[in-house]
Amino acid sequence: MKQSHNVSYKAPLIGVTPLWDAERKSVWMLPDYLDGVKTAGGIPVVLPIEMSDKDAERIVETFDGFLFTGGQDVSPSLYGMEDVTGTIVSCPKRDEVETLLLKKALEADKPILGICRGLQFINVFLGGKLWQDLPSQRPSAIVHRQAKPYGVPTHQVSISGELQSLLGKDILEVNTLHHQAVKDLGSGLTPMAIAPDGLIEAVQMPEKRFVWAVQWHPEYLFKTDKDSLAIFSCFVKHCY
Repeated sequence: MKQSHNVSYKAPLIGVTPLWDAERKSVWMLPDYLDGVKTAGGIPVVLPIEMSDKDAERIVETFDGFLFTGGQDVSPSLYGMEDVTGTIVSCPKRDEVETLLLKKALEADKPILGICRGLQFINVFLGGKLWQDLPSQRPSAIVHRQAKPYGVPTHQVSISGELQSLLGKDILEVNTLHHQAVKDLGSGLTPMAIAPDGLIEAVQMPEKRFVWAVQWHPEYLFKTDKDSLAIFSCFVKHCY
């Protein structure tokens, strides 16, 4: 007997950029990223760490949206610099595959959400630069790399643009787990959140269907924080 299928079921497929364990030479994933996408109504799929140009074309054609996750530092070579702080821990495999994937996803105008490294990578891809190490290059009274537990907000950001419209507020409490940050903004990006010390904490690409990126980690917050879930839900909604 044939099984009946609900033809109206069209949960979007979300490609999730993989995390990389250099010691084990292994792809891995934090379930929080996947759970955020699933709770918002999407189907998350962890992508490969290597792909050809043709592979990337097929992946971008197949998937409805892309989540660029956190992880290793973006190599300074991508924005024409060297490691001037001695703190960079990069992953050439990620830089290479995400460059290919982001280029094609932007060309296809697929919805994109960046988190932490995801924001930094999108910024660099679009011609921006980063603070390589905040504690040594841009000291602040705000601790931008909190200790565990990570699912607890530790500072505020002032929000604007589409993020302000979505959440209906001017101030948002966020968690924080980064030592790099946007220094010079990439082409086509506009800020959506600013920390009290002036750091850009979220960006959008207004001319695109949906390109948002946040410096904090909503994947650690969404189970108890409706604003974090709203970010995932807004992303997934644009992927339909």
